[in-house]
Amino acid sequence: MNEHTYDFVAVGIGPFNLGLACLTQPLPDVNGIFLEQRERFDWHPGMLLQDTTLQVPFMADLVTMADPTNRFSFLNYLKEQGRLYSFYIRQDFLVLRNEYNQYCQWAAAQLGNLRFGRKVTHVHYEPERKRYVVTAREGERVEVYYGKRLVLGTGTSPWLPACCQPHAQDLVHSAQYLQRKAELQAGKSITVLGSGQSAAEVVYDLLQEIDTYDYQLNWITRSPRFYPMEYGKLTLEMTSPEYVDYFHGLPMATRDRLNREQLSLYKGINQDLINAIFDTIYAKQTVGNPQVQLRTNSALVAMEPQGEGFRLILHQQEQDRYYKVDTEGVVLATGYKPRVPGFLEDIQDRIGWDEQGRYAVQRNYAIDHAGVEIFVQNGELHTHGYCAPDLGMGAYRNAVLIREMTGREPYKVEQRIAFQEFGVREEEEIQWEPAPLREA
Repeated sequence: MNEHTYDFVAVGIGPFNLGLACLTQPLPDVNGIFLEQRERFDWHPGMLLQDTTLQVPFMADLVTMADPTNRFSFLNYLKEQGRLYSFYIRQDFLVLRNEYNQYCQWAAAQLGNLRFGRKVTHVHYEPERKRYVVTAREGERVEVYYGKRLVLGTGTSPWLPACCQPHAQDLVHSAQYLQRKAELQAGKSITVLGSGQSAAEVVYDLLQEIDTYDYQLNWITRSPRFYPMEYGKLTLEMTSPEYVDYFHGLPMATRDRLNREQLSLYKGINQDLINAIFDTIYAKQTVGNPQVQLRTNSALVAMEPQGEGFRLILHQQEQDRYYKVDTEGVVLATGYKPRVPGFLEDIQDRIGWDEQGRYAVQRNYAIDHAGVEIFVQNGELHTHGYCAPDLGMGAYRNAVLIREMTGREPYKVEQRIAFQEFGVREEEEIQWEPAPLREA
């Protein structure tokens, strides 16, 4: 039996762990292995619509923000594909989502330490050898890997509201949209629930052929409006090491409140897409009568089977009134939630947890008590803020992980990049209380 002990075993191969593989590949003193249950790299295949783009510039690739000279950069990919000049002439910083997926597949094909088709089933710790034992299955075959450290990139799972869960098999989460699009369009009515980028992309796609298939299209959200993503440059400075420092230092209750308040920073809709939806509806109304309904302030509170589809019970929150919508097809663009993998059960005592049962993630992205052995990728929204899922911060986080695992800094880790300051400096702080108000 091969008992080689790796410097780390990484579980999950999404963009963040794939970036870690690219950045560690040229380092002779770093030896890691990456395990993924899927058979190949495929990033959100249900939403790979033809014209959709990432919401971040092309430099938010797997490596560039840590190492612009790395051979796994997006620009090098374009050069090898013979498309660099075409991309230059296109004059658009935003990468097509399909192209980003193909780029990641190109990078994955060149790495020898990625193991696809491996479902991790169990992890335990050997104290006498100071290593983690990771058991994985490839079909009926069992494999065992050993690592001094773990990097968890298991991602998030599609989330359904409680009232939808009993009917999950008959509903379509946006993650499945392309695979089930034909099924949806065969019906007489489709309702899209949610108002983030994915919801808008689904609505825009369904609008293109609404007159061909003649279905009723409803777009419903509990949000007060279909709000755009914030792209102001001073707002974008919040995707920075110093904002992560600031956010991580806040009380847990404050961090949770900010995550609710900052949705427009990472869950809003591209402004151009909002305009395109409006313009498409307008144009179609000039030549026909498309059945389109957009509703805000409407929270889904119940769902009942009704004929060929469902009756949705909705609460108009500002009016405090309830109403119904009957629909055959339902697309839930309700996002994703983090999950704690079951295979961690035997090492739970080595992991720090907060009061809500979430990882107690330290500033260096470690979750073990010592802060040097178990790290997370995109599992720290509640501790590090909206930078956690941001592709543009992935290379930065990986540079930190590599520094923590090697004790050196192969890739420069930025400390400060923003013009603004987010908190109070220690030397500035004073003790002061406002004078009591005087009665008139």
